[in-house]
Amino acid sequence: MDHQREIPIWFFIGALLTVYGVLILGTGLYHLISPPKHTLALAYLHADIWWPLLLLAIGLFYTIRHWPFKGPQKPGKSH
Repeated sequence: MDHQREIPIWFFIGALLTVYGVLILGTGLYHLISPPKHTLALAYLHADIWWPLLLLAIGLFYTIRHWPFKGPQKPGKSH
């Protein structure tokens, strides 16, 4: 019997948050190592370091929780 699998939207949202977190964290680490010539107000708080860590945590949670490529699902189990 051929079963089609549905990929939950939460998997894509988690993957997107993870990618955004990695990109912003990379920028934040670059600015930490090589500070820009003209800094922004409140730059010393390093929001571009802690905010992407939160994005990564949430994104990885949703990506792992709703991973669509698991083994065969048992009948009656809805996800």
